[in-house]
Amino acid sequence: MFANYHTHTFRCHHATGTEREYIEAAIAEGIKVLGFSDHIPCLFPDGHQSGFRVQTEDTEDYFTVLRALRKEYKDDIEIHIGFESEYYPELFDSMIERIKPFSPEYLILGQHCTDNERGHWSTMPTDDPSILTEYVNEVIEGIKTGAYTYLAHPDMINFVGDPDFYHTEIKRLCETAKVLNIPLEFNMLGFRSSRNYPNVSFLKTAAEVGNDYIIGLDAHAPEHIKGLERVKEAENIIKGMGLNILKSVQLRDPIDRSVNKPNR
Repeated sequence: MFANYHTHTFRCHHATGTEREYIEAAIAEGIKVLGFSDHIPCLFPDGHQSGFRVQTEDTEDYFTVLRALRKEYKDDIEIHIGFESEYYPELFDSMIERIKPFSPEYLILGQHCTDNERGHWSTMPTDDPSILTEYVNEVIEGIKTGAYTYLAHPDMINFVGDPDFYHTEIKRLCETAKVLNIPLEFNMLGFRSSRNYPNVSFLKTAAEVGNDYIIGLDAHAPEHIKGLERVKEAENIIKGMGLNILKSVQLRDPIDRSVNKPNR
């Protein structure tokens, strides 16, 4: 594995291990590029608190620690600092403004919930077509902002309803990502935990459209970087479906979107 852009830290309150442990595990596995993408801080106007993301007061330390480690390990590995972020229409601009002073290098879009964290949680099973449509609409609106480097676990939405309707809506998502040159992620957390994603029907639709894929470890512990045998298994699945796997991606600047370049 050449690059992994999906790495969390203890600051999200559901991951373990220090940044140094993740970095040293990546070096030991021969990974050349390691991106940290902890869950973006977000302040909700109604006082709601997310228990799974970096808190505003911890953001500066997140960047300070990682920048120091990037300098320390510059001869061993390339380190990038960003966030995993939902696209919440009502809160997107304020989230961007809040992280702007820290100059994050990239965002990946992981839509865990709809309707500004008031709606449906993506991993909860649903057969309601309107929930699937809302998920697809918000993901499409999000990637159209130009702020996101790639789409993390795009098949997280756990739709158990009409398979024809699923195909129609997912094809709409995949086609938009293809036009906008947004890679889709094969998520190793879901794969190694036997979650509802990666979803075979989704992968078939992506193959039909011709989307590019990037493998993301979605590491929540240093052990998730050690021993990459299952990554080989994932590569075989992706290639077996005729999908293209990217070795790396060109990071899209979420603040100055005029400098964004195509993936390499």
